[in-house]
Amino acid sequence: MERYLEENFEVKSKNSSEELLQKWRNVCSVVKNPKRRFRHTANLAKRKEAASMRKSNLEKLRIAVLVSKAAFQFIAGVPTQTPDVYVVPDEVKAAGFQICAKELGSIVEDHDIKKLNSHGGVNGVAEKLSASVTNGLPADETLLMKRQEIYGINEFAEAEARSFWVFVMESLQDMTLMILGICAFVSLIVGIAMEGWPKGAHDGLGIVASILLVVFVTATSDYRQSLQFRDLDKEKKKITIQVTREGYRHKMSIYKLLPGDIIHLGIGDLVPADGLFVSGFSVLIDESSLTGESEPVMVSADNPFLLSGTKVQDGSCKMMVTTVGMRTQWGKLLATLTQGGDDETPLQVKLNGVATIIGKIGLFFAIITFAVLVNGLLTRKWHEGSYLSWSGEEALQMLEYFAVAVTIVVVAVPEGLPLAVTLSLAFAMKKMMNDKALVRHLAACETMGSATSICSDKTGTLTTNHMTVVKSCICMKVKEVNEPVEASSFRAELPDSAVKLLLQSIFNNTGGEVVTNKEGQREILGSPTETALLEFGLSLGGDFHAERQASNLIKVEPFNSTKKRMGVVLELLDGGLRAHSKGASEIVLAACDKVVNSNGEVVPLNEKSLNHLKVTIDEFANEALRTLCLAYMDMENGFSLDNPIPVVGYTCIGIVGIKDPVRPGVKESVAICRSAGITVRMVTGDNINTAKAIARECGILTDDGIAIEGPDFREKKLEELHEIIPKIQVMARSSPLDKHMLVTRLRTTFSEVVAVTGDGTNDAPALHEADIGLAMGIAGTEVAKESADIIILDDNFSTIVTVAKWGRSVYINIQKFVQFQLTVNIVALVVNFSSACLTGKAPLTAVQLLWVNMIMDTLGALALATEPPTDELMKRTPVGRHGKFISNVMWRNILGQSFYQFIVIWILQLKGSSIFGLEDSDSLTLNTIIFNSFVFCQIFNEISSRNMEEINVFKGILFNYVFVTVISCTILFQFIIVEYLGTFANTAPLSFSQWFFCIWIGFLGMPIAAILKLVPVSALAPLRW
Repeated sequence: MERYLEENFEVKSKNSSEELLQKWRNVCSVVKNPKRRFRHTANLAKRKEAASMRKSNLEKLRIAVLVSKAAFQFIAGVPTQTPDVYVVPDEVKAAGFQICAKELGSIVEDHDIKKLNSHGGVNGVAEKLSASVTNGLPADETLLMKRQEIYGINEFAEAEARSFWVFVMESLQDMTLMILGICAFVSLIVGIAMEGWPKGAHDGLGIVASILLVVFVTATSDYRQSLQFRDLDKEKKKITIQVTREGYRHKMSIYKLLPGDIIHLGIGDLVPADGLFVSGFSVLIDESSLTGESEPVMVSADNPFLLSGTKVQDGSCKMMVTTVGMRTQWGKLLATLTQGGDDETPLQVKLNGVATIIGKIGLFFAIITFAVLVNGLLTRKWHEGSYLSWSGEEALQMLEYFAVAVTIVVVAVPEGLPLAVTLSLAFAMKKMMNDKALVRHLAACETMGSATSICSDKTGTLTTNHMTVVKSCICMKVKEVNEPVEASSFRAELPDSAVKLLLQSIFNNTGGEVVTNKEGQREILGSPTETALLEFGLSLGGDFHAERQASNLIKVEPFNSTKKRMGVVLELLDGGLRAHSKGASEIVLAACDKVVNSNGEVVPLNEKSLNHLKVTIDEFANEALRTLCLAYMDMENGFSLDNPIPVVGYTCIGIVGIKDPVRPGVKESVAICRSAGITVRMVTGDNINTAKAIARECGILTDDGIAIEGPDFREKKLEELHEIIPKIQVMARSSPLDKHMLVTRLRTTFSEVVAVTGDGTNDAPALHEADIGLAMGIAGTEVAKESADIIILDDNFSTIVTVAKWGRSVYINIQKFVQFQLTVNIVALVVNFSSACLTGKAPLTAVQLLWVNMIMDTLGALALATEPPTDELMKRTPVGRHGKFISNVMWRNILGQSFYQFIVIWILQLKGSSIFGLEDSDSLTLNTIIFNSFVFCQIFNEISSRNMEEINVFKGILFNYVFVTVISCTILFQFIIVEYLGTFANTAPLSFSQWFFCIWIGFLGMPIAAILKLVPVSALAPLRW
C-alpha cells in the first residue's frame, strides 16, 4: 500500500506542480460524493481560468503603462497643448469634493502625468479631495462617511458564505445514498402494495430516516468546519498600516483607508491602495504581481504612481491614497486569483489514495456479496421449480440484497478519511489561533508535526524585542547609560562638538520618528532598534524636531539585511554636505579611517584606537548586547544624488550597546525541542559574540556545537559543508542568501523537514524554500507574511514550539482515526461477505450499516481527530520526511482488533441461538445481539484508539468534551435504535442480560487491545500491500 501511495498519491507540502496535483485526481476512483470529497482541494479548472484572465489583464495593464510612458516622452518634446476641461459630477461637488473616483482611477492606473498636472499635481489632487499632504484627512465621522459614499471602501469582493442548506444538498449528492434512496422508494411501493400502510412502509421509511440522519449529521459537521475557516480568513485579513489623520500618525486597518489618507510605507510593505507619491527616498516598487515586469520601478516625484498589490522593495515614502477596493486594478485581479483555492495537503492526498484502494476492495466485496445472496435465492427457487413466478416478498428480498450490497459500499468506501484531515486541521488551526499562531496554509499545520529542524531568528523571536541602550563608547569613553541620570552625567563628560555630532547622527540617520499623539504625549515610532537609539538621544537632552530642522535630508539609503548599514546625506545650514552611517559595528568601523577622541577632536584611527574599539565591541557582545557603530563624513567634494552614499572614509563617533533580553520560557522551549528530536539553530545578522552569548543563555549552543559567521559559511567547500552543517547551532552575520543556502542543504542533502522564521523582505526566499515558513506577526513585513505558511502573532519562540506540538497532534489524531476506521471497514466487509457466502444472508441490514457508517465516519472523525495535544507528544522523535503514515504499529492494532471482532461475530452467528437459548424463530433477536455487540466493539475500540501505543487510554479523556459527547450520544442512540426503533431498524428489544453480554463483548476488546500493544513492532515483518 505504501508503495502504491508513494507512486500515485504523493504531493509536496507546498508549491506542487499542476501535473502532480492532476495525477492523483486521475487515479482517484470509487468516489461516492465528489463535491464533498474534493471540497477542500484546489480547483484546477478555476485556476487555469483565473490564470488566463490574470494574464489578459496583466498584458492590458502592461501595455497601458508602456504606452503612457511613451506618450509622456513624446509630449515632453512638443509644445504643451491645452488639456480637456474636466467637469466635476454634481454628486461629487455636492459632497464637497472637486474630483470623482473615475478620474482619480484613470490618473494612477494609466500613469497619466499630463492629467495629474492638469489637476495641479499631487497637492492639487489633495486639495480637490479636501485633504492635506501634511495632516491627512480630518477625523470627522460625518465627512468620512460622505467620502466613503463617493469613493467607496477599501474592501475586495468575496465569495458568498455558504448556508447550512448548501451543505445538506452536497451531502445528498452521495451516489450510494441516492441509490439507497431509490431502493427505499421501491421498497415503500412494493411493501405498501403487499402489506398496506403503515406495516408495509417500515423498511423503506427506515432507510429514508437513516439516510436523512447521515445527511444532517454530515452537513452539520461540514458547516461547522466552514465557519471555522471563515473565522480564520477574517484573522488573515487583519493588516494594519501607519496612517496620518488630522495631523496624528497611528496604525489603522488597511480596509478603513479612504482617498485622501496619507500612509507611510517602508521596505516590505504591500501597497494597500492606489495612490500618489508625496515624499520619500530611494523608493523601489516591485510591480511584477500586476504588470509582469520583473524589474523594480523607481517611484519619485517624477513618477509618482503607486498601485495596490505591489510591494516596496527598497526605501520609504509617504503616499496619498486615491483609489480603493474594487476600483483598483488589484481589486479586479484579486477576484479571479482567489477562485483556485489552496493546494490540498499531503495527508489529504494520501488518504484519498487509501480511500480509493479500500473503495475498490469494498466494491468488489459488495458485488460478490450481492451475487452470492442472489445466487442463494435463485438456487432455492430453481429447486422449488418456481423460478418463473415471483412473489412480492421475494422481490423485496432481492431489493434488500441489493440495498445490503450498496450499503457495504457505503461502509467500505471511507469517504471520511480525507475529510478527517480537514476536520482535524480546522480544529487545530482554530486552537492555534488562540495560542497566537495564524496558519495561512493548511499543509503547514500537518508538516510542522514532522519538523526535524528549526532555524530561528534571534531578535524578537528568542529575545523580547524591547531594546534599550545600556552601554556606549563615545569619544573613546566607555560608560553605562542604563538610566536617564547616567545618560545625563555622561553628556556632561563629553565635548559639546561631539554631543552635537552624536545627536545629529541619531536624529537624522533613522527610520524612526518622535511624534506627539492625540493625548499630547510624546511617542516614538519605528523599529525596536531605532526606538532604543532615539530614546538614548532624548535622554542626552536632544530635541528631535530641532535637529531635523537644522539640516536638509537629501538622500536616504535605508537599512537592509544585506548591507547591514543605513546611510543619509544632509545639507547643512552653511551649505556643506555631511553623510552619516550606522550599522553592524565591524562593517561600519571597517569603513572608518578617523575617530573623534576624548577632546572632541577628529584624529586618525591608529592601531591602538582601533584595538580599543574592537575590544569594546567584543566586551559589549559578550554581554549579549547588540552593537552599532555610528560614523560621519564631511563631503567636501560635493555629492550627486544619482550616486550611492560612499562606504569608506568615515569618522567614528562611537559604539552603542543595546540590550534585548531573552524571552521568558525560551530556554525551556529549546529543551522541549531537543527532547522532541528537533534541532534548533539560531540564524542572525548580529555579531558572532552577541549571538553566542544569547544562544548559550537560550540553551541552543552546546559544547559540541559550532558557531559560524555567514561569510565563512558561504566560502566552505561542498565536502566541508556536508561535515559541519549537522553541527551548526549558530550562524551570525548571515545574509538572506546564507539562510537560504543553509535551508536548502538541510532539506536536500540531509532530508530534514525544516521550519524557518523570518521578518524581513529579504527573508522571503528562505521562507518560500523551507518546508514551513514562519513569519513574525509584530516585527514581520507584509512581504514576509505573504511568503510564510504560519504567522507567529506574538513573535515568541515558545509559540513555535506550540505549533510543532499541534502539528504532531494533527498527524497522530489522523492516524488514530485511520486505525479506527480501517478496523470497522475490515470487520464489516468480512462479516457480511463471509456470512453471505456461508449462510446465504447478511447479519447487518442496510439501516444498521448506515448507522455503523455514521459512527465510524463523521462521529469517529469528530471524536478522534479533535483530540487536544499533550506534553507526551514532544517526547517522541519526529516522523521526518520519509516516515510511513500507516505504520506497523497501526497494522498490528488493526489486524489484531479485526480478528477478535470477526471471531466474536462469527461465533455469535453460529452458536448464538444455543448460547442465549433462542428458538429458530428468534433470528431477529440474535441479529440484534450481533448488531449491538458489533456497535459496542466499535465504541470501545474508539476508546482504545485514543492511544496507539500506551495501555492507559483513559488519560485526559474527561478533558476532551467532544470525545465524551460523541461516545455518550452514540450509546444513547444505540439504545434508542435497539429498544424503540426496531420496526424501522430490524431490531428487537433485548433483556438486561443480553445488553450486559453485548457491552461485555465490546469491553473485552480493550484488554485485547492492551495485550496487542505489548507485542513489539520490531517482531513484525514490515507490512506492505
